[in-house]
Amino acid sequence: MIPQLPLSLRWPRRQRFEHFHAGDNAAALAAVQAAAIDAATGWVFLSGPAGSGKSHLLMAACQAASESGRGVQYLPLGRLGERAAAIRGVAGGELLALDDVDAIGGDREAEHALFDLYNRARAEGSTLLFAAAGPAAQLELGLPDLRSRLGACTQYALHPLDDAQRREVLKGQAAIRGIELDDSVLDWLFARYARDLGALLDLLDRLDQASLAARRRITVPFLRGLLREAGEPGV
Repeated sequence: MIPQLPLSLRWPRRQRFEHFHAGDNAAALAAVQAAAIDAATGWVFLSGPAGSGKSHLLMAACQAASESGRGVQYLPLGRLGERAAAIRGVAGGELLALDDVDAIGGDREAEHALFDLYNRARAEGSTLLFAAAGPAAQLELGLPDLRSRLGACTQYALHPLDDAQRREVLKGQAAIRGIELDDSVLDWLFARYARDLGALLDLLDRLDQASLAARRRITVPFLRGLLREAGEPGV
Protein backbone atom coordinates (compact mmCIF):
# COMPACT_ATOMS: atom_id res chain seq x y z
CA MET A 1 0.00 0.00 0.00
CA ILE A 2 1.28 3.48 -0.85
CA PRO A 3 1.89 5.45 2.38
CA GLN A 4 -0.47 8.38 2.84
CA LEU A 5 0.91 11.82 3.72
CA PRO A 6 -0.89 14.86 5.09
CA LEU A 7 -2.43 16.90 2.27
CA SER A 8 -0.14 19.84 2.99
CA LEU A 9 2.88 17.63 2.31
CA ARG A 10 1.46 15.70 -0.62
CA TRP A 11 0.43 18.69 -2.70
CA PRO A 12 3.00 21.52 -2.76
CA ARG A 13 1.34 24.94 -2.55
CA ARG A 14 2.55 26.00 -5.99
CA GLN A 15 1.27 22.86 -7.70
CA ARG A 16 -2.32 24.08 -7.94
CA PHE A 17 -4.48 24.85 -10.96
CA GLU A 18 -4.48 28.55 -10.15
CA HIS A 19 -0.68 28.58 -10.38
CA PHE A 20 -0.54 26.81 -13.75
CA HIS A 21 0.26 29.27 -16.52
CA ALA A 22 -1.38 27.61 -19.49
CA GLY A 23 0.13 29.37 -22.49
CA ASP A 24 -0.62 27.03 -25.39
CA ASN A 25 -1.88 24.32 -23.01
CA ALA A 26 -5.34 25.70 -22.20
CA ALA A 27 -7.17 22.67 -23.63
CA ALA A 28 -5.08 20.26 -21.56
CA LEU A 29 -5.65 22.33 -18.42
CA ALA A 30 -9.42 22.31 -18.97
CA ALA A 31 -9.48 18.54 -19.54
CA VAL A 32 -7.50 17.78 -16.38
CA GLN A 33 -9.62 20.19 -14.32
CA ALA A 34 -12.76 18.43 -15.52
CA ALA A 35 -11.33 14.98 -14.76
CA ALA A 36 -10.40 16.07 -11.24
CA ILE A 37 -14.00 16.71 -10.21
CA ASP A 38 -16.16 14.64 -12.56
CA ALA A 39 -15.89 10.86 -12.64
CA ALA A 40 -17.77 10.78 -15.95
CA THR A 41 -15.02 12.72 -17.74
CA GLY A 42 -12.67 10.81 -20.03
CA TRP A 43 -9.22 9.75 -18.93
CA VAL A 44 -6.28 11.96 -19.92
CA PHE A 45 -2.73 11.18 -21.06
CA LEU A 46 -0.28 14.12 -20.93
CA SER A 47 3.05 14.14 -22.71
CA GLY A 48 5.80 16.70 -22.96
CA PRO A 49 9.41 17.53 -22.06
CA ALA A 50 10.67 18.41 -18.59
CA GLY A 51 9.33 21.75 -17.47
CA SER A 52 6.15 21.56 -19.54
CA GLY A 53 3.91 21.17 -16.48
CA LYS A 54 2.93 17.49 -16.51
CA SER A 55 3.57 16.84 -12.83
CA HIS A 56 2.09 20.21 -11.91
CA LEU A 57 -1.23 19.30 -13.56
CA LEU A 58 -1.36 15.81 -12.05
CA MET A 59 -0.72 17.08 -8.53
CA ALA A 60 -3.15 19.96 -9.02
CA ALA A 61 -5.80 17.44 -10.08
CA CYS A 62 -5.18 15.35 -6.98
CA GLN A 63 -5.40 18.39 -4.73
CA ALA A 64 -8.62 19.61 -6.36
CA ALA A 65 -10.19 16.13 -6.31
CA SER A 66 -9.28 15.71 -2.65
CA GLU A 67 -10.90 19.03 -1.81
CA SER A 68 -14.08 17.85 -3.53
CA GLY A 69 -14.15 14.73 -1.37
CA ARG A 70 -12.68 12.19 -3.79
CA GLY A 71 -10.07 9.67 -2.71
CA VAL A 72 -6.82 10.29 -4.60
CA GLN A 73 -3.40 8.76 -5.13
CA TYR A 74 -0.36 10.09 -7.00
CA LEU A 75 2.45 7.78 -8.15
CA PRO A 76 5.71 9.35 -9.43
CA LEU A 77 6.86 6.16 -11.18
CA GLY A 78 10.21 7.65 -12.17
CA ARG A 79 11.14 8.00 -8.50
CA LEU A 80 9.95 4.62 -7.28
CA GLY A 81 12.18 1.56 -6.98
CA GLU A 82 9.68 -1.30 -6.77
CA ARG A 83 7.34 0.03 -9.44
CA ALA A 84 5.31 -3.14 -9.92
CA ALA A 85 4.65 -3.43 -6.20
CA ALA A 86 3.76 0.26 -5.96
CA ILE A 87 1.26 0.02 -8.81
CA ARG A 88 -0.32 -3.14 -7.40
CA GLY A 89 -0.55 -1.42 -4.01
CA VAL A 90 -2.89 1.25 -5.35
CA ALA A 91 -6.35 0.71 -3.92
CA GLY A 92 -9.51 2.64 -3.26
CA GLY A 93 -8.69 5.81 -5.14
CA GLU A 94 -11.38 7.60 -7.11
CA LEU A 95 -8.70 9.60 -8.91
CA LEU A 96 -5.36 7.96 -9.69
CA ALA A 97 -2.54 9.99 -11.21
CA LEU A 98 0.46 8.11 -12.61
CA ASP A 99 3.45 10.25 -13.49
CA ASP A 100 6.53 9.24 -15.57
CA VAL A 101 4.76 6.28 -17.18
CA ASP A 102 7.68 5.94 -19.60
CA ALA A 103 9.82 4.82 -16.62
CA ILE A 104 8.18 1.35 -16.66
CA GLY A 105 9.14 0.61 -20.27
CA GLY A 106 10.83 -2.78 -20.40
CA ASP A 107 9.80 -3.66 -16.83
CA ARG A 108 7.53 -6.62 -17.56
CA GLU A 109 6.07 -6.87 -14.06
CA ALA A 110 5.34 -3.15 -13.85
CA GLU A 111 3.75 -3.14 -17.28
CA HIS A 112 1.44 -6.01 -16.35
CA ALA A 113 0.64 -4.30 -13.04
CA LEU A 114 -0.37 -1.12 -14.85
CA PHE A 115 -2.42 -3.11 -17.37
CA ASP A 116 -4.30 -4.76 -14.49
CA LEU A 117 -4.77 -1.42 -12.71
CA TYR A 118 -6.15 0.15 -15.89
CA ASN A 119 -8.76 -2.61 -16.24
CA ARG A 120 -9.63 -2.56 -12.54
CA ALA A 121 -10.04 1.22 -12.50
CA ARG A 122 -12.31 1.03 -15.53
CA ALA A 123 -14.47 -1.58 -13.83
CA GLU A 124 -14.62 0.36 -10.55
CA GLY A 125 -15.40 3.71 -12.17
CA SER A 126 -12.18 5.40 -11.05
CA THR A 127 -10.53 8.17 -13.06
CA LEU A 128 -6.97 7.72 -14.31
CA LEU A 129 -4.57 10.44 -15.37
CA PHE A 130 -1.22 9.65 -16.97
CA ALA A 131 1.90 11.62 -17.84
CA ALA A 132 5.05 10.70 -19.75
CA ALA A 133 7.84 12.31 -21.73
CA GLY A 134 6.32 11.11 -25.00
CA PRO A 135 2.85 10.21 -26.30
CA ALA A 136 1.36 6.83 -25.53
CA ALA A 137 1.91 5.51 -29.05
CA GLN A 138 5.66 6.11 -28.75
CA LEU A 139 6.27 4.54 -25.35
CA GLU A 140 8.76 1.64 -25.39
CA LEU A 141 6.41 -0.86 -23.80
CA GLY A 142 6.72 -4.59 -24.30
CA LEU A 143 3.00 -5.12 -23.69
CA PRO A 144 1.07 -4.05 -26.82
CA ASP A 145 -2.30 -4.22 -25.04
CA LEU A 146 -1.09 -1.69 -22.47
CA ARG A 147 0.07 0.71 -25.17
CA SER A 148 -3.30 0.32 -26.86
CA ARG A 149 -5.19 1.12 -23.67
CA LEU A 150 -3.04 4.14 -22.88
CA GLY A 151 -3.55 5.32 -26.44
CA ALA A 152 -7.32 5.21 -25.91
CA CYS A 153 -7.06 8.05 -23.38
CA THR A 154 -7.50 11.62 -24.58
CA GLN A 155 -4.01 12.74 -25.57
CA TYR A 156 -2.49 16.18 -24.93
CA ALA A 157 1.05 17.21 -25.83
CA LEU A 158 2.17 19.98 -23.45
CA HIS A 159 4.37 22.83 -24.65
CA PRO A 160 6.69 24.67 -22.26
CA LEU A 161 6.26 28.41 -22.03
CA ASP A 162 8.72 30.28 -24.21
CA ASP A 163 11.07 32.91 -22.79
CA ALA A 164 8.71 35.78 -23.56
CA GLN A 165 5.87 34.03 -21.73
CA ARG A 166 8.10 33.21 -18.75
CA ARG A 167 9.18 36.84 -18.55
CA GLU A 168 5.56 37.97 -18.51
CA VAL A 169 4.71 35.49 -15.75
CA LEU A 170 7.66 36.68 -13.65
CA LYS A 171 6.74 40.32 -14.17
CA GLY A 172 3.14 39.62 -13.22
CA GLN A 173 4.06 37.65 -10.12
CA ALA A 174 6.57 40.32 -9.11
CA ALA A 175 3.92 43.03 -9.52
CA ILE A 176 1.59 41.10 -7.18
CA ARG A 177 4.37 41.29 -4.58
CA GLY A 178 4.95 44.98 -5.22
CA ILE A 179 8.27 44.32 -6.96
CA GLU A 180 9.37 45.99 -10.16
CA LEU A 181 11.68 43.82 -12.25
CA ASP A 182 13.64 45.87 -14.78
CA ASP A 183 14.35 44.37 -18.20
CA SER A 184 18.07 44.48 -17.36
CA VAL A 185 17.45 42.20 -14.35
CA LEU A 186 15.39 39.79 -16.43
CA ASP A 187 18.00 39.79 -19.23
CA TRP A 188 20.74 38.91 -16.76
CA LEU A 189 18.60 36.30 -15.03
CA PHE A 190 17.56 34.51 -18.22
CA ALA A 191 21.14 34.45 -19.47
CA ARG A 192 22.55 32.84 -16.32
CA TYR A 193 19.85 31.04 -14.37
CA ALA A 194 17.66 27.97 -14.88
CA ARG A 195 14.67 28.81 -17.07
CA ASP A 196 12.32 26.29 -15.53
CA LEU A 197 9.34 28.38 -14.44
CA GLY A 198 9.06 26.69 -11.05
CA ALA A 199 12.71 27.46 -10.29
CA LEU A 200 12.27 31.05 -11.42
CA LEU A 201 9.22 31.55 -9.21
CA ASP A 202 11.04 30.02 -6.24
CA LEU A 203 13.87 32.47 -6.87
CA LEU A 204 11.37 35.32 -6.97
CA ASP A 205 10.18 34.31 -3.49
CA ARG A 206 13.78 34.44 -2.25
CA LEU A 207 14.36 37.81 -3.91
CA ASP A 208 11.23 39.20 -2.32
CA GLN A 209 12.34 38.17 1.16
CA ALA A 210 15.95 39.28 0.67
CA SER A 211 15.07 42.68 -0.75
CA LEU A 212 12.63 43.36 2.09
CA ALA A 213 15.23 42.34 4.69
CA ALA A 214 17.94 44.48 3.06
CA ARG A 215 15.52 47.30 2.19
CA ARG A 216 16.96 47.40 -1.30
CA ARG A 217 15.40 47.27 -4.74
CA ILE A 218 16.27 44.35 -6.97
CA THR A 219 19.13 45.19 -9.29
CA VAL A 220 21.62 43.03 -11.17
CA PRO A 221 24.33 43.47 -8.48
CA PHE A 222 21.80 42.59 -5.76
CA LEU A 223 20.65 39.52 -7.67
CA ARG A 224 24.21 38.44 -8.41
CA GLY A 225 25.16 38.77 -4.74
CA LEU A 226 22.18 36.75 -3.58
CA LEU A 227 22.95 33.91 -5.98
CA ARG A 228 26.65 33.90 -5.08
CA GLU A 229 25.81 33.68 -1.38
CA ALA A 230 23.59 30.71 -2.18
CA GLY A 231 26.45 29.03 -4.06
CA GLU A 232 24.63 29.04 -7.38
CA PRO A 233 26.94 27.94 -10.23
CA GLY A 234 27.71 30.22 -13.18
CA VAL A 235 27.04 33.57 -11.51
